[in-house]
Amino acid sequence: MESLRLIEQWPVTTAAAVVVRRDGSVAGSHGPQRHPFKLASVTKPLTAYATLVAVEEGALELDDPAGPEGSTVRHLLAHTSGLAFDEHRAMAAPGTRRLYSNAGFDVLAETVAKATGMPFPQYAAEAVFAPLGMSGSRLDAASKSPAGAGGVSTAEDLARFAAELQAPRVLHPETVAEAARVAFPGLNGVLPGYGHQKPNDWGLGFDIRDHKSPHWTGLTSSPATFGHFGQSGTFLWVDPAAGAACVVLTDRDFGTWAAELWTPFTDAVLAELKQ
Repeated sequence: MESLRLIEQWPVTTAAAVVVRRDGSVAGSHGPQRHPFKLASVTKPLTAYATLVAVEEGALELDDPAGPEGSTVRHLLAHTSGLAFDEHRAMAAPGTRRLYSNAGFDVLAETVAKATGMPFPQYAAEAVFAPLGMSGSRLDAASKSPAGAGGVSTAEDLARFAAELQAPRVLHPETVAEAARVAFPGLNGVLPGYGHQKPNDWGLGFDIRDHKSPHWTGLTSSPATFGHFGQSGTFLWVDPAAGAACVVLTDRDFGTWAAELWTPFTDAVLAELKQ
């Protein structure tokens, strides 16, 4: 895909991109596909997926208590537990505000670890990475927030994950569909890097595009688009209307450069997919 060559013009040292169709085939790729990149918050969809595997295995349930009083696993996944961004401090009652929280994903990982009797990085490796053949992926147990922002992966591995999101085999398709639907609709909040969103819709571990503006996806992305971006200059989106997903990994932290370049890049990818 010619659109992927746009990453050559970006002010980054190393970047890789890949587009995966709904049937799992690779529509195009560019850059080093096996180069390890820090994922930052693109870790969260992987953590969410491992959590949902634990739910399907019966180790815990979405409505089990977890986090602050009144909060559940579902609240933590949807950033509505009330926990602060990076502190284990409640700032709102569960289900009343969309407070994006790394601390919430730390608690989520602790909850899964307790329920499964396994350290969370190990559980994620066995529940998600191994079944999908993501041999270059891991959660860095030494990072400040392994489950929230400690992932390391490659474009090749995340292409496998993007294929799974479109045609699930590790999880039941309805479980993935629920994760990609809005949880606790109508809640306002701040989308990091993009300001206040009314509403700030999220699924279970996934940012839902809906009609957010500004946003890190494209102007032509469908409202059903879901995914995540990371402060390490990374993103993954799935656009059901386009029948494709896109992964971009870089080695430069998110900033004005990304906010300016990511949207036209996605629009170019979507335009090429229509040809």
